Amino acid sequence: MGGHAYWYLVPYQDDRQKALDELRAREFAAGRYHPVISFIKFTEPAFSAQKPGAKHKTIRAAVKASAEDGTRSILDIDGFSERADYGKAAPLGPGRVRELYGTDQPTRDMVLDRGQLAESVSRGQCVYTIVYAGGAPSELFFFGYSYD
Repeated sequence: MGGHAYWYLVPYQDDRQKALDELRAREFAAGRYHPVISFIKFTEPAFSAQKPGAKHKTIRAAVKASAEDGTRSILDIDGFSERADYGKAAPLGPGRVRELYGTDQPTRDMVLDRGQLAESVSRGQCVYTIVYAGGAPSELFFFGYSYD
């Protein structure tokens, strides 16, 4: 079976680890991870409606319970790396951002059109970029593929 894409937009903050940790905590508390939900729907309004609640004591326990499939969510990503790596979020470099979006400051609508980006991310990996509104950072966009 192939990997399953996931994506998230969160409010921008300079401390990207804090942003990731808060996102992971939010998704864990909502129960939006495998094995609680086999296949998460990432489009609205279905995404927000999925909130069965966490069924494990910790994120670590949820990741362990998901086995080789992974959680099919951001819970599989615990930190950052400057290059693509398993279980880490890597930045889309400035050249790649310009190639994908035609600008150094992609907007929300641009990043939500995931076509070309999806072709360049491998299973078990995640990328992120800053999203802009009115010329200022407004959100962080995370995009990844599950292990399975």
